[in-house]
Amino acid sequence: MQNCVSFRPTKPRSASSTGILQAWRWLMKRIPFKIGQPKKQIVPKTVERDFEREYGKLQQLEEQTKRLQKDMKKSTDADLAMSKSAVKISLDLLSNPLCEQDQDFLNMVTALDTAMKRMDAFNQEKVNQIQKTVIEPLKKFGSVFPSLNMAVKRREQALQDYRRLQAKVEKYEEKEKTGPVLAKLHQAREELRPVRDDFEAKNKQLLDEMPRFYNSRLDYFQPSFESLIRAQVVYYSEMHKIFGDLTQQLAQPGRPDEQRERENEARLSELRALSIVADD
Repeated sequence: MQNCVSFRPTKPRSASSTGILQAWRWLMKRIPFKIGQPKKQIVPKTVERDFEREYGKLQQLEEQTKRLQKDMKKSTDADLAMSKSAVKISLDLLSNPLCEQDQDFLNMVTALDTAMKRMDAFNQEKVNQIQKTVIEPLKKFGSVFPSLNMAVKRREQALQDYRRLQAKVEKYEEKEKTGPVLAKLHQAREELRPVRDDFEAKNKQLLDEMPRFYNSRLDYFQPSFESLIRAQVVYYSEMHKIFGDLTQQLAQPGRPDEQRERENEARLSELRALSIVADD
């Protein structure tokens, strides 16, 4: 294998050193040449800190927006599941044979079923409003971040190009000023100019627009959160009316909750006394 590097121990120390040196040179020929970082500070540290601070705020805002959208969706799904389950329970009670045997029980379950259906209707209306005025705006707001992140990536790429060409210029500036070197220096400076301008334009645009975008969240989300609060207020106001009416229909004077609890315990004791449920 002619292209492989092999280190064969030999007795003379100088021969071993020569073999290592040759191997090192062989490897270095195959490592692509990379221009180092420029010595000149092309972006002031204060500018970099400002950029990192503003972009960090937007990254946090993006994460919060995603989390809020996800939590709002889970909340509305849970609300719908709750009211649908309540309607199903009342329907199951209506199909119970006891309703055919006891008119009072039938009246109670019918009143409950009507209340649960009213609750479900108002709940659906509330969820639809939240979907339209809160969840959808959150989704639209979140859709802006991919474009923002792409603009930051383009700025970073422009910065890398700027650093690479600046280092190239500095390399020729340090060489002896011969004709060929001066020609290469001139060419490197010509290549640097549009790249530098491109980075500075991208950097300025982001530093101007990122704070404006971040501050706009207040005006954007305030109507959504006001709508969310109003939707909850309307819903729970209606629930107060619905369950107030239901309470009046189901009220039985002279039988407080404590008495009903004692009656249930007495019936349960009778059931436990049956032979089919007696302990072995």
